[in-house]
Amino acid sequence: MRLTQGTFSFLPDLTDGQIRAQIEYCLQNGWAISLEHTDDPHPRNAYWEMFGMPMFDLKDAAGIMAEVNICRKTFPNHYVKLNAFDSAPGRESLRLSFIVNRPAKEPGFGLAR
Repeated sequence: MRLTQGTFSFLPDLTDGQIRAQIEYCLQNGWAISLEHTDDPHPRNAYWEMFGMPMFDLKDAAGIMAEVNICRKTFPNHYVKLNAFDSAPGRESLRLSFIVNRPAKEPGFGLAR
């Protein structure tokens, strides 16, 4: 079962070059980037663990890609999600969110009644 959460979730996994292009787009719009990870991908699990602090001060896609790779190496069997937050007055919300890492074998989830 392939987890489909966030933007681009119905497409094949993005390459590092495509992820970097999305990061550059976010930075051009002034959005802050953060990373989250989880081993429980159930849609009701809205709160994933944050990896490090939000990167409000990073303005270089290479630095953010380095953090993505560190998170992937630290949690190779977790889902890793990149979030872009727009802090502009009147917006102040998540503008983009997509998965940048998946476990080799996706466990899926079930519903117990």
